[in-house]
Amino acid sequence: MPRQARLDAPGLLQHIMARGIERREIFKNDQDRKSFLERFAVILEETQTQCYAWALIPNHFHILLRTGQTPLSKVMRCLMTGYAVTFNKRYKRNGHLFQNRYKSIVCEEDPYLLELIRYIHLNPLRAGLVKDLKELDKYPWTGHSAIMGKRKNSLVPFPSSKNRFTPLNCSEGAPKGIQLGSAKPEKYLAEKTIEDVLLHFGDTLKVARRRYRQFVKNGIAEGTRPDLQGGGLVRSAGGDKRGLLGRKKEERELGDARILGSGNFVSAILQDANELEERKTNYGIGLDELIMRVTEDIGIDMEDLLSSKREQKISYARGIISYLAAVKLGYNGTSLAKVLKMSRKSVSRSTAIPDVKHF
Repeated sequence: MPRQARLDAPGLLQHIMARGIERREIFKNDQDRKSFLERFAVILEETQTQCYAWALIPNHFHILLRTGQTPLSKVMRCLMTGYAVTFNKRYKRNGHLFQNRYKSIVCEEDPYLLELIRYIHLNPLRAGLVKDLKELDKYPWTGHSAIMGKRKNSLVPFPSSKNRFTPLNCSEGAPKGIQLGSAKPEKYLAEKTIEDVLLHFGDTLKVARRRYRQFVKNGIAEGTRPDLQGGGLVRSAGGDKRGLLGRKKEERELGDARILGSGNFVSAILQDANELEERKTNYGIGLDELIMRVTEDIGIDMEDLLSSKREQKISYARGIISYLAAVKLGYNGTSLAKVLKMSRKSVSRSTAIPDVKHF
């Protein structure tokens, strides 16, 4: 049976897991773990991909991401391929490091964001790498300690002595063409993401951290949570499909193993995926590639495109993208407004732009 295509679109929450081939170790020591996280931090900042939770286990890792304009496949390819190259050089080995391709599950945010953050951050405790929650609070190889303020945030990129980030490419361990500039941002995305997590628990840092820790503590007794490891129908059945056999047809939720969420959420994701596939089939291009080609052709950065700037060149790029995406690719105005960070009204005006060059 052929494997299903991945589901991906800007803004989706995705739980990602990857194991070492034959369940072998992919992290032999702290040097390996630091190497992985340094690479991961650069990729996240440059691609503006949010990571809400992460855990490094000797033979696998878990991460919870919200993708930006860079497709998940590119983010993961640069992370895993680059790390594998570095790992093989360090240990003078050849061949694959990871078992098959990574597993990704699109997750419905409202019911599952906090549940997955807790589930992922408790992995070292379930694996016996720490003995209790107190030790987990300071454990450096999961995002929990950074949220608690007990460790530095490992997903903040580390600058060199010249206050610049070393330019890397996929074969050496980071995305091709990625080079963070010398200007340090006011706040890195990884820092903002921790703030976003804590806002779910309280308005002040002290209260939010206390409530977050209690939330994590309450999850210890829940065990391995198979309902968070599958998707769609598997989730509805508590991870066991056999529980669905006696249900009437109208009582069954639509399900897909690539999706974790309610029947309505599954239906909406699959519909969007089908529409995207049709657009790519009909026009040979998706929205992410369209945006990349337009910005490169006009000569502006993605950061400028998504900013509040109103320079003529930037406005022109937004207009072209809106026009081609709406008229040629069939995207609706609401979706485009969300992706381009424009108002729905501005997108509507852009669909009437004349004399748009062909891409």
